[in-house]
Amino acid sequence: MNPDSTTSFSVVLDALGRGLPNLLLQFVVTLALLGVGILIYMAVTPFRERELLRNGNVAAAIVLGGAVLGLAVPLAALLATSGRVLDILVWGVVALVLQLVTFGVASSVLPRGARAMIEAGNVAAAIPVFAAQLAVGLLNAAAMVPA
Repeated sequence: MNPDSTTSFSVVLDALGRGLPNLLLQFVVTLALLGVGILIYMAVTPFRERELLRNGNVAAAIVLGGAVLGLAVPLAALLATSGRVLDILVWGVVALVLQLVTFGVASSVLPRGARAMIEAGNVAAAIPVFAAQLAVGLLNAAAMVPA
């Protein structure tokens, strides 16, 4: 074996040993934020998502999917750009709050009775909510580059 390749391999292993624990911590924190964020979202929205999904309600699945993506996109951007867990925690909470506000605004501009429409499985009522959640998530991700 070439001595230079042994040294290079050793450097790579050393770097992996130093960086992997931090990467895993950041990843776990990000997944926890996503999970907690979705649980909070489901607790404060007027829908009974679990029941609606269990009954095969596609519109409810679309709205919930928009919330998951709308929160995951900024969290992914934070994970990719931040070297600090505190940045991920603080900005992850901001991302969740923005998604809750987005849901409220998107729901308020829909015709009266949007909740009933989504609960009835009306996909046409769910798609604008999904689109708003995803759009805000993308804009949020672009704006959340930690200093």
